[in-house]
Amino acid sequence: MTVDPEKAKRRLAEKRAEIEAHSAMSAEARATVELDQVAVGRLSRMDAMQQQAMAEASERARQRDLVRIEMAERRIASGDYGFCEECDEEIPDGRLAIDPMATHCVRCAR
Repeated sequence: MTVDPEKAKRRLAEKRAEIEAHSAMSAEARATVELDQVAVGRLSRMDAMQQQAMAEASERARQRDLVRIEMAERRIASGDYGFCEECDEEIPDGRLAIDPMATHCVRCAR
């Protein structure tokens, strides 16, 4: 079974759109916490800062995934997409459906 490049591109485009939508929705949560306790509402400033830090960590993970998507697109262009970087075996389509940026087969990913 060989990987369908068009199917892979669609999966990656869908994943990119999902990540970008999440990023846009969380922009407010990543904003600087204001010193005015009235603006924070019932949450303490410390809680607001913790939520901001978690939102920023999630954003960093999304940015890493965008880089992984770009790398996967390069592998499609070079013909290496869908093959394990460790053992060079084909990565099952089911794994690529779950994580279209996967670079390792299930065995090597362990």
